[in-house]
Amino acid sequence: MNQIKIHPKYQNLFKHEGRYTIINGGRGSGKSWSATIFLILLTFEAGHKILFTRLTMVSANISIIPEILEKIELLGLSEHFRITKGEIINIQSGSSIIFMGIRSSNGDNTARLKSIAGITTLVVEEGEELTDEATFDKINLSIRQRTKQNRVILILNPATKTHWIYRKFYQERNVQEGFNGIKGNTCYIHSTYKDNPHLSEDFLEEIRLMKLNHHDKYQHVVMGGWLDKSEGVIFTNWEFGTFPHDVDSVYGADWGYSIDPSTLVETYVDKIERKIYLKEHLYKKGLNTSQLTKVFHDVAGSGTIVGDSSEGRLIDEMKDSGLNIRRCKKGAGSVKEGIMLMKDYQLIIEGENLAMELNNYAWKDDETPIDKWNHIIDAARYAITDKLKDSDGVYYIH
Repeated sequence: MNQIKIHPKYQNLFKHEGRYTIINGGRGSGKSWSATIFLILLTFEAGHKILFTRLTMVSANISIIPEILEKIELLGLSEHFRITKGEIINIQSGSSIIFMGIRSSNGDNTARLKSIAGITTLVVEEGEELTDEATFDKINLSIRQRTKQNRVILILNPATKTHWIYRKFYQERNVQEGFNGIKGNTCYIHSTYKDNPHLSEDFLEEIRLMKLNHHDKYQHVVMGGWLDKSEGVIFTNWEFGTFPHDVDSVYGADWGYSIDPSTLVETYVDKIERKIYLKEHLYKKGLNTSQLTKVFHDVAGSGTIVGDSSEGRLIDEMKDSGLNIRRCKKGAGSVKEGIMLMKDYQLIIEGENLAMELNNYAWKDDETPIDKWNHIIDAARYAITDKLKDSDGVYYIH
């Protein structure tokens, strides 16, 4: 085997005996490279089945497996491995690395991932893209082999501090960002481009220019700092607070199932104080019509609900159950109009997922937001636009 030098920060990967390893840092820091070397060497220990996943994975044999094969060849170990379309198998030990996305063109693969027998190591690459902690928990709890050390390795570029990874592994454990070391059952590895001696001069010059001209971006993208809010977020006019009692609230609803969550948010507009109150009641995937209807009855009762009109049949069925629900109206320019209405007020919010979306919902261009981080925000927009536009005026929701 050829000798490859691993940066000292990554030595804990080989020593750590706990369950979790968080590998994070900035662009060009060698996170995936070092983790891949570790996984290749781990397969030489018999009895391992490594599940390598990310939120979406298209044709692992085209995208990811060739990158790992390059490292195998660099190590001079090609003769020890057999490659299939979705798996790399160590012939000597029988251990393997399996590749599968959490989502696919056919929907959510969580149940399929959970059903894979004998997984000893879970690796989530681009972990910041996995925003649903419940999905992670389902896969994580399926890793429970008794005869081998169970490992869960999260490789990520830091996102915002509302992300569940930051909350779970940093905030709740009182771990400072940038920490390198082991605390409890978790190993933390944070690296930057300064730890990677193999970068081109062109890349280093780009970093120098970014540091000089866009220092905040440099701190996040290059140095791997966690953001309070995403760059270019649409809503900065919000704070945590308490939803008032005994007010004329209107509920907003947005629909999801296997990929996106269904949401229900309570809204109240205080026109005198110029405040909009938002309270998260539902943010969950996998709910069918009867389950949604029950939640809506329990939460909203006879209150008014404005739902996304894309699911007209669902709304009609809910209405037949006795809910006071109606479809929103749609039209050109409606998204920006609704956003501008909400930006004209101070937002007082209750709900972690609501805060997460507000901290990440950003403009794509001057007229259009990025179609992401908007499930409960869209629901709020339906209700607020409905409330702020009188019945004789023109209003649009998209």
